[in-house]
Amino acid sequence: MARTLINLPKTAKPGEVIAIKTLISHPMETGFRPGADGRILPRNIVTEFVCRFEGEEVFRAELFPASAANPYFTFTWVATASSRFTFTWRGDAGFEQTETAAITVA
Repeated sequence: MARTLINLPKTAKPGEVIAIKTLISHPMETGFRPGADGRILPRNIVTEFVCRFEGEEVFRAELFPASAANPYFTFTWVATASSRFTFTWRGDAGFEQTETAAITVA
């Protein structure tokens, strides 16, 4: 399981634009680098990131081998209602990690 950091305000006013920041620590491997034995190491990257709010997709990113080792995303959202965000990272070899974070809009 990879380590994740999610930063968003706990509360917001209706209509307020908030910044959401996420980071996942993942041992990215491009699939082009030789290992100690000279054989090419298999590709192991995060290939997709999706953020949903109440089941509705609000942000999506597709990643490729040139991506950073620890993908960091920052994006904005207009506060509409209190609920939970669901953040999902998917990658090679069946990697999938999901985290949640709540926000109160009042």
